Amino acid sequence: MNLRENTLAILRYQPYEKLPVVSFGYWNETVQKWADEGHITQAEADDYIKNGDNGEGDRSIMRRLGFDFNWNSCIGANVLLYPAFEKKVLEEKPDGSRIVRDSQGLICVEKPGIVSIPSEIGTSLTDREAWETEYLPRFKMAAERLPLKALGNLPPPEKRDIPIGLHLGSLIGNMRNMLGVEQLSYLYADDEDLYKEIIDTMCGLCYDCAEAILKTGAKFDYAHFWEDICFKNGPLVVPSVFEELVGPWYKKLTDLVHGYGIDIVSLDCDGCIDTLLPIWLENGVNTMFPIEVGTWNASIAPWREKHGKSLLGVGGMNKTVFSKDRAAVEAEVERLKPLIALGGYIPCPDHRIAPDAKFELVQYYCELMHKI
Repeated sequence: MNLRENTLAILRYQPYEKLPVVSFGYWNETVQKWADEGHITQAEADDYIKNGDNGEGDRSIMRRLGFDFNWNSCIGANVLLYPAFEKKVLEEKPDGSRIVRDSQGLICVEKPGIVSIPSEIGTSLTDREAWETEYLPRFKMAAERLPLKALGNLPPPEKRDIPIGLHLGSLIGNMRNMLGVEQLSYLYADDEDLYKEIIDTMCGLCYDCAEAILKTGAKFDYAHFWEDICFKNGPLVVPSVFEELVGPWYKKLTDLVHGYGIDIVSLDCDGCIDTLLPIWLENGVNTMFPIEVGTWNASIAPWREKHGKSLLGVGGMNKTVFSKDRAAVEAEVERLKPLIALGGYIPCPDHRIAPDAKFELVQYYCELMHKI
């Protein structure tokens, strides 16, 4: 059995020969640090920084570390604003920080030397007029949105070494990226009709793009959503509103992919997702990725007890051990073993590996995982 076959067998509770050692990439600062230390070449670091997941740099770094493949091995359409806004500097501050409008119309503060997510302070999507004139025309379906070149190069399932996913886009996470968390919350109270219209427009585009891709005859091993709509204390949206307005779109999209033989549907949402989990499961999403250990110690075990074997998972490996020592890595691998034994679960470092990670400890983790 190859990596693709083993992965699908695990997520279908079928016999398998080898547990794949799965990654989800690195911060750009991490690969640059590893290049400076001589663990990887500068060319590998540059390629990863330029091309990200699944480029030649990523594949080469994974080989050096011992990872088998990146879970983000997906092909999907452009479901964002098209064309996007041109990034624009609105104001430069004396301390070197800048107020900018990004490609999705979000207004943020960028501070020099800070590489985390910029602080959002506003949005260009201020009212219905802005939506209808500046945004709605950029959410029209167009052939240019489809990844036709990638689809043309996609090998048939029987010739793949790793699983390839169909990226279905985002049903509300991209909306949060346009509005910001605060304005997303206010909009529902201020103009519920506009809130619903934006959701229906963006979700409808995701559906149309997915359907167009599937109609080309391309075959996929799983489908995948991105959301990032929770934080450490719970959802950034009201669960009842999420269930009413977004849940049906999940169902429509998962019904679509089920019709094309795709039975594994994963979803990437940061934060404490427990409150939204039942909504996703009821509407056809069955695989959680990541499973953030975080400050709230998420684990697939209590989810499995509550929701049963229909809930699958990829993630749940505490990457903070990569900054410690071999004993910490060994303890983490031992913690994962009974979770692996549950079936339907593949460990993966939660999120991208941070700059405090020691290259040799990531290698050691991969070495131990290959022995399971």
